[in-house]
Amino acid sequence: MKRNDDYKERRAHLADLSDEQLEQRFWELANKLVDPLLQMGYEYTSPAVERSVLLRMGFSSIEAKAIVEGCIKHDIISHGAGHAVYKLAKTEGMELREAGVALANGKLWDKAESLFKGGNRV
Repeated sequence: MKRNDDYKERRAHLADLSDEQLEQRFWELANKLVDPLLQMGYEYTSPAVERSVLLRMGFSSIEAKAIVEGCIKHDIISHGAGHAVYKLAKTEGMELREAGVALANGKLWDKAESLFKGGNRV
């Protein structure tokens, strides 16, 4: 059985490229595929994703739920719950756990909210 293969025709535009140029072309195409996924990661989140991040930071599920609910209530969820804990801890000179537990207990939300005024992600 003969295979009808058009490989040589499809690769004609690549035939004159060096290995380095082929590698560059590969990465260019790979980035085109990944860029929209990264953009979605920056623009979209969910409470489940944010709780998952906090669980991996060492918070209990009860603490994570309270922190995420607080982020939603204070309209900073789009910045990320883990980011809110991290930025609060860094700004206040606290340990991550200490900052997260304070937020879970309903404290320091005014400070956390003020850190994200103006829409800054960083």
